[in-house]
Amino acid sequence: MSAPKKPHALMIQGTTSDAGKSVLCAGLCRVLTRRGFTIKPFKPQNMALNSAVTENGGEIGRAQAVQAQACEVEPHTDMNPVLLKPNSDTGAQVIINGHALGEMDARAYHNYKPKVLQLIIEAFERLKSSADAVIVEGAGSPAEINLRDRDVANMGFAEPSDTPVVIVADIDRGGVFAHLYGTLALLSESEQARVKGFIINRFRGDISLLTPGLDWLEEKTGKPVLGVLPYLHGLHLEAEDAVEDQQLTSKEQTLRIVVPILSRTSNHTDFDPLRLNPNVDIRFVRKGEVFPPCDLIIIPGTKSTRDDLQFVRDCGWDQVIYKHLRFGGKVMGICGGYQMLGTELRDPKGIEGQAGSSKGLGLVELETTIEKGKQLHRVNGSLSFPGQDTAYVTGYEIHAGLTQGSALNTPLIQLDDGRNDGVMSDNGQIFGTYLHGVFEHSQACRAILEWAGARAIEVPDYNQVREDGINRIADAMEQHLDMAKILKTIGLGT
Repeated sequence: MSAPKKPHALMIQGTTSDAGKSVLCAGLCRVLTRRGFTIKPFKPQNMALNSAVTENGGEIGRAQAVQAQACEVEPHTDMNPVLLKPNSDTGAQVIINGHALGEMDARAYHNYKPKVLQLIIEAFERLKSSADAVIVEGAGSPAEINLRDRDVANMGFAEPSDTPVVIVADIDRGGVFAHLYGTLALLSESEQARVKGFIINRFRGDISLLTPGLDWLEEKTGKPVLGVLPYLHGLHLEAEDAVEDQQLTSKEQTLRIVVPILSRTSNHTDFDPLRLNPNVDIRFVRKGEVFPPCDLIIIPGTKSTRDDLQFVRDCGWDQVIYKHLRFGGKVMGICGGYQMLGTELRDPKGIEGQAGSSKGLGLVELETTIEKGKQLHRVNGSLSFPGQDTAYVTGYEIHAGLTQGSALNTPLIQLDDGRNDGVMSDNGQIFGTYLHGVFEHSQACRAILEWAGARAIEVPDYNQVREDGINRIADAMEQHLDMAKILKTIGLGT
């Protein structure tokens, strides 16, 4: 009789959204990579407006791009074969293997799921064939009864792929034992058998006071608690979807920035390097809130540009922007926000919503037409503001718009692939770019902040900040988790 096949994979599922799945997967990827294994990250289905561009020219969730960094490999579309980008409360753009399939409402996608599952399994098997192990991230909770039918994100993937599961819960939310015990109880017998243990995340306090609860949980479920991770103050890893308001602060902040949060804001991780700069005071303003005085307003990217342009007007933010400019302030637009700066925004085929045309904010001489087929590029280049030294810039493009107009005659950014990007108004107050991640390289970040009015500002190395976050969670996992049991569960240890 042949020996049972080792899994060479582990799936981290959570009792809730934001339980720590993405962070734990990144940490585990780094732990195993440090030990000399070739590791790949994977998420069967992701629903998020934060995305990244892969080396093979596709689009995946940003969490998997960060996990790829933790594995010290390039991100690939196989790491997140299904990405759903919501454009309404009931519909989303469906991205399969890195490229947009089209728009679907919830019922249409539910009926499409059996085809999706086969594509997911194929991508997973390709990753397994090129790695010692695959670390898989679930989505939300596996115990959502209404989502169990045709599930592809949690146990609906783990069962057909025969992947063992560990369930994580965030004790900082409260009710951690009810979360873990209840989640397990709502699973089928075969799914319960697939769960190999629990991890408790974000604990602060005396661990001895938690021990009776841990003993009770193990006795009642027959499952081991594989460790309790401490609350890591100031840990930074990019959020998968929710806008993170927390920022570093300093008594010597030199620049005030306001970012209006749109109804479909995408890639808000663009602003993480600014949140982490103690010399920058960045505020996120939501509908109904008052804009504080600032030096720079940044209009972010959006999944639905024309709808969010109307949202800006409905909130009265267009008048705030005009007044800000009259008083000498600066305005920047990124991707969809860049498109809003122009004079006209057309979507004749209804690619991002209802077909039609909208007047832009009229701040630069540009017109944009939304076309089928996204522009997906990872780019490098140089940024040249008038009166400044040329700065190195990196970033990525994710947009369906073709932008034309006289403002493009004097581009600010020359890309290494021969294309141009970036425009500035004649008065120097308005800057627009298609590049997400434009603040991540310290040279470009400093150039933009100095254009906005900062002087002698220090800019952290954002890539190093991300590396420090990955290493910090990996160190905590090495110290506080039973790595011997985890390695054995994955099939990498005896």
